[in-house]
Amino acid sequence: MKRKVLSLVMISLLILSSFSFAFAADASTTITIFHTNDTHARLLSNDTNIGFAKIATLVKEARLSDPNTLLLDAGDTLHGMPIVNISKGQNAVKVLEATGYDYMTLGNHDFNYGQERLLELKNMSSVGMLSANVLDKDGKSLFTPYVIKEINGVKVGIFGLSTPETAYKTSPANVEGLTFANPVETAQKIVNEIKDQTDVIIGIVHLGLDGGSEFTSERLAKEVEGIDVLIDGHSHTLLENGQVVNNTLIAQTFEHDKNLGKVTIEVTGGKVVNKTAALINVSKVAEVTPDPEVTKIIDEINAENAEVFAQVVAKTDVYLDGVRANVRTRETNLGNLSADAVRKAAGSDIGFVNGGNIRVDIQPGDITFGKLAELFPFGNTVQVKKITGADLLKVLEISVQAYPEAQGGFMQVSGMSFEFDPSQPAGSRVVGVKVGESELDLSAEYTVAINDFLGIGGDGYEVFKNYPIYGEVGTYEEVFADYLNTNGTKGSDVSGRITVKATAPAAEPTPAPAPVEPAPVVEPAPAPAPAQTEVSYIVVSGDVLWKIAEKYNTTWEALAKYNNLSNPNLIFPNQVIKVPAK
Repeated sequence: MKRKVLSLVMISLLILSSFSFAFAADASTTITIFHTNDTHARLLSNDTNIGFAKIATLVKEARLSDPNTLLLDAGDTLHGMPIVNISKGQNAVKVLEATGYDYMTLGNHDFNYGQERLLELKNMSSVGMLSANVLDKDGKSLFTPYVIKEINGVKVGIFGLSTPETAYKTSPANVEGLTFANPVETAQKIVNEIKDQTDVIIGIVHLGLDGGSEFTSERLAKEVEGIDVLIDGHSHTLLENGQVVNNTLIAQTFEHDKNLGKVTIEVTGGKVVNKTAALINVSKVAEVTPDPEVTKIIDEINAENAEVFAQVVAKTDVYLDGVRANVRTRETNLGNLSADAVRKAAGSDIGFVNGGNIRVDIQPGDITFGKLAELFPFGNTVQVKKITGADLLKVLEISVQAYPEAQGGFMQVSGMSFEFDPSQPAGSRVVGVKVGESELDLSAEYTVAINDFLGIGGDGYEVFKNYPIYGEVGTYEEVFADYLNTNGTKGSDVSGRITVKATAPAAEPTPAPAPVEPAPVVEPAPAPAPAQTEVSYIVVSGDVLWKIAEKYNTTWEALAKYNNLSNPNLIFPNQVIKVPAK
């Protein structure tokens, strides 16, 4: 009898366990990934950036209701703005930790302090830094290639990749001795290694979607099977709902924490059955309360920075003219000095600094770090592109098209000189150009140092978008301070780099001969009322399209359509927004 009862109990247990197994096999788990890319140390919240204190609030609230939540970053995070640069990245690490980031990969600009400093930041950070293809001189991985993390019973593999363009999109000295291995081959090896150990595979990659790049996230998705999601960066691409390539979802948020990305992955029975991507933009978080912990850390950083900003980093023995109206209409000594600095740092034929990037003038005497942060407040990095002489001429025409009106796109120049005739129509004003001591050769190629804002077509310089980045160095304030300490103000005097052609006075009109017979008197028709013309609005820092629309009693959709804006969220200081007549 006992045996019979025992047998019945065993059978019952087996039946129950089979039900439990079937239930577990069919159980569904949702994993949420919040993500950022290319924040370039924009820690603070404003009209265009969400800010890390608000990101912390959003993520912490999400984790309270759903612990299956990750926070990831796709690189170019540790360098960019003075609030972070003065600590060589440590202030970014503090904020990332407090915000709750789990893992990040390394972008090219994360190497801007040098590889030794980056390794120090890695060792002091609780945020996992992943990159499988950065190899040291012995061919070993400099960072953790991947991790496998269990989330509510689901095994998630997360790997990192850095762009091979890092070899020339930071100073070569920063990556001396390092190799950036083929991302596609590296990813394939990782997928082969972990696919049987995981249910979900996620890549955090700083590769981007630029057509001029050899290795992109799109190519990676096409050539490597089995990657469920790629959290991408590098190209500053806005993907509203992601992009699916070969069953891999690619997600990217644009730049500067203007958006927070959200990817949702549904896993049933150990298989990914659904995945979606969305963006939370700055307008949607206007009422979000910043996280007090992150806010406190940023306040402490600002207090510490106040002392550092007071430190003297350079000197000038002459007044440096950065007056807004001057740097946007004519050659100035501060414009010359700035352009000389970027040209020397880049080793290029020509240096350009758009007048809208120069924000203050500088009195003779000591120059503090804080003054440099005021002078170049945008954290722009110096890029090198190689362009044709014909396109160089187009750049100069754009530079002077609004003259005598001030425009942020007016170029201060180094390594060249040019003359323009404002009496001619815009687009046909430049009448003479020399590069060095030689006349411009339209068929030749010239290397030009510009900032990354101009490089993506800012201030109307679409011509630069057509060229790949040939090299990249530090930020404007860094290269300017280095140059001033090495060279002083020598050679920056206004010397005719930009000249306006004198226009001869108009000749007196010849009197018309008296008519033989008096002409019949014709009553003139009443003059028509002048038609209302469109308004040109100049974008200032902090503007967003919907605010501009409100000023003119219209909608942002109407302005976007009227101005052919492919991305209404992307407007730049000094950009002209046309407002249609009512």
